[in-house]
Amino acid sequence: MNARFPFSLALAAIALLLVGGAAGWAIQSSRSGTIDDAEFNKRVHAYIVDHPEVLVEAAENLKSQGSKDQLANVADAIEKPFPGAVLGNPNGTLTLVEFTDFACTYCRSSMADVEAVIAANPDLKVVIRELPIIAPTSGDAARWGLAAAEQGKYPAFHKAMFAAGRTDLASIEGAARAAGLDLDRARKFSQDPRVSAEIEANIGFARKLGIDGTPAWVVGEELIVGAIGREGLAKAVAAARGK
Repeated sequence: MNARFPFSLALAAIALLLVGGAAGWAIQSSRSGTIDDAEFNKRVHAYIVDHPEVLVEAAENLKSQGSKDQLANVADAIEKPFPGAVLGNPNGTLTLVEFTDFACTYCRSSMADVEAVIAANPDLKVVIRELPIIAPTSGDAARWGLAAAEQGKYPAFHKAMFAAGRTDLASIEGAARAAGLDLDRARKFSQDPRVSAEIEANIGFARKLGIDGTPAWVVGEELIVGAIGREGLAKAVAAARGK
C-alpha cells in the first residue's frame, strides 16, 4: 500500500478485507497503479459509508487479537495457581483458569457446570483466581478462600461459600467451619502479605486481559467472559485439548 496513506485509511482497508471481494479489488487496483491515492480514498470512503458494519467487525477483530496477544504474555503466570487454590485434578495436564468472586451470582450458578466438566475430564486442573470486585465484602471472602487453600481445604470452602450465598463475616466463618478450617489460623493467614499480593496480581491480570466482570475463563488460547454454561465450557475445554 502507498506509504502516503494515513493510518486510518490503512485500518479501513483492513476492515474491507474482512468482507472480501470489493476490498480485494480496491487494494489490488491501488497496488497495480490503476487508481491514484485520491481515487482509492474516495472508493474506500464510499464503501464504508454503504457498509458501516465492516468497521464494527474490524474493531471486534482487532480487540480479539489484542486480547490474544495480551493472553500470550501472561498465560504462564495465570496458569500457576496460588498454592492450593485449585479444583479438579491438582496434577492435571489440561488447565482451565477461572476468575471468580464469591459475591457473584453467575459464578455461583456456574459451579455445577464446572463440576460437570471436571467429572468429564479427569485430567483437568481448574486454577482459581480470586477477583473480588463485586461487593464490599468480596475481598474478605477472597482472603479466607486463600486461607482455606493454605490449609489444603479450598474446594470444600469454595463449595460452602457459594452455598451460603452471602459474603458477610458470619457467612464466611460459617463456610470456614463447614470446610473444617482452623479459624484462628485462617483469620491470621487472611492478612498475610502473600494473600494481598495474590489478589493484587489477579486484579492486574484482569486489567491486562480486559476482564471487567466475573466469571471469566482462560483455557488454551481462548479468553471467555461470562457464564457460558456447561456446554460452552465443555466445548472450550475440548477445543483446548484439540478435539
